Amino acid sequence: MAVLVALGAFLMTLAGGWTAQRVTDRRHLVLGLAGGLMLGVVGLDLLPEALEAAGDEVFGVPEALLLFVAGFLLAHLVERLLAARRAAHGADEHARAPEVGLTAAAAMVGHSAMDGVAIGAAFQVGGGMGAAVAMAVIAHDFADGFNTYTLTSLYGNARRRAVAMLVADACAPVLGAASTLFLTIPEQALGAYLGLFGGVLLYLAAAEILPEAHHEHPARSTLLCTVAGAAFIWLVVGIAE
Repeated sequence: MAVLVALGAFLMTLAGGWTAQRVTDRRHLVLGLAGGLMLGVVGLDLLPEALEAAGDEVFGVPEALLLFVAGFLLAHLVERLLAARRAAHGADEHARAPEVGLTAAAAMVGHSAMDGVAIGAAFQVGGGMGAAVAMAVIAHDFADGFNTYTLTSLYGNARRRAVAMLVADACAPVLGAASTLFLTIPEQALGAYLGLFGGVLLYLAAAEILPEAHHEHPARSTLLCTVAGAAFIWLVVGIAE
């Protein structure tokens, strides 16, 4: 049952990526919406789950928050190192490195796989719990597909790579749900992963996606798309609760 339900997440992820691909003539609106979706996912979904799952503290600070900051700094460090390497080879230091987009998309795939694991684990508890978790996952997988395609293409990767990462992201929940038939991921490890991933995602939204959205089109409509993206995630989280 969990695997069958995860097929809904598969279709919703593809729908999100297809939407991002089709509205390229309104690129600033797409980026504004993607930034809002990513901010909403981090602040309203990932961090609360990470804090609940990874409960230990290190010098008075929750482990999940330390990993959140570490993820933010890691993303910044990787981007700076890649920019320096490109500059050493004569390329523009400020040009976006395709590797960053692929790495970010790969992290989205990992997150989607964890969504599938969550569906499978919830169905192990009971049908009602499984249905509730599945509804939440399917709803926000539209945002995951949208963000995966946008991140990959924003960093200069070819369309075929963006589509490949989108398909991988769509398949990930199904594989994650299937994996619960054979293994169980410790809750603390899951919380640590969510904290680290949240930091990476926040860096990309705040330092890359939103500045690019307002660079050439600082329009009110772009800002409204960002607010709408965050509000959509809030709605999804509220319905799931």
